[in-house]
Amino acid sequence: MDRVAVGRNAQNAAGGTQRCGACRSGGGVPFGFTMAFQPIIDILTGKIWAYEALVRGAGGEGAQTVLDRVSADMIYAFDQACRVRAVEMAGALFVPGGDIKLSINFMPNAVYEPNACIRATLAAAARVGFDKRNLMFEFTENERMQDVAHVRRIIAAYRAQGFTTAIDDFGAGYAGLGLLAELHPDVIKLDMMLIRGIDTSAVKRSIVAAVVALGADLGIEPLAEGIETPGELATLRALGVRLCQGYLFAKPETGALPPVAAWGD
Repeated sequence: MDRVAVGRNAQNAAGGTQRCGACRSGGGVPFGFTMAFQPIIDILTGKIWAYEALVRGAGGEGAQTVLDRVSADMIYAFDQACRVRAVEMAGALFVPGGDIKLSINFMPNAVYEPNACIRATLAAAARVGFDKRNLMFEFTENERMQDVAHVRRIIAAYRAQGFTTAIDDFGAGYAGLGLLAELHPDVIKLDMMLIRGIDTSAVKRSIVAAVVALGADLGIEPLAEGIETPGELATLRALGVRLCQGYLFAKPETGALPPVAAWGD
C-alpha cells in the first residue's frame, strides 16, 4: 500500500529538538502533494466504514513519485504534513458529524515521541471540525522492526487519544504473528497476496480462516485489502471477514471520495 512516511533513514536524523523544529518548519517539504481516498466497506451493513488516505503528487502522480523526493532530512516534516493534509481534506469531504474513519499510513520510525508528533494532527482536526475518535493509523515495517517497545508506546499513546490502530500488510514481510503478539492492534489488514485468488486456493483460505479465528480470540478485527473479484469477496464473507477494501468496490480517487460500485448479492 501507499505510505505517507518513508524509510529507515529516519533513525539517522538529528535529535528530538531538531526533529520538532523540522516538523514545525513550513519549509520542510519543498514540493506539493495531495491525497487520494479509497473506501473500506463493512460488508455486513453495506456501509462505508472508513476511507484510507493515500499520498499523490500535486498533479495526481503515483505515491512512489512523491516518496522518491523525500530525503532523510525531511522525513519528519513530510510525515507531519501528510497527516495534516489528510485530515484537512477529510474535514472538507466527509459528511459532518458522521462516524466514518479516516485511515492514515505512517512508518513508526518517523515518530520520535508520540504525544509531541500528534499535536499538529490534533490541531488540524480541531480546525476543520474532524472528530479525532474517527482517526485510524496504519503502520507497517519494510525492514525488521528495531524498537518494538517504541512502537508499543506509540500504540498506547494513540489508543489513549481514542484512535484506532492497525497493522498494514499482515502476512507479508515482517508484519507477522510475532509483531501481532507484541503490539496487539485493533485491526490487522490482510496483505493482498493472501487475498488474490483466495476463492481458488485452499491454502490461502486456510490461512485466512486461521487469522480470522485468531482475531476473534484476541479482539482484533481482520480487514481484507486488494479485493478485485466477486469470487474473492464471497469467499471472504464465508470466512467471516467483515471489513473489505479493493478495486471491486472503488479505486482511489485523487482529491475526492470515489463512488462505490454495486457489489452485493
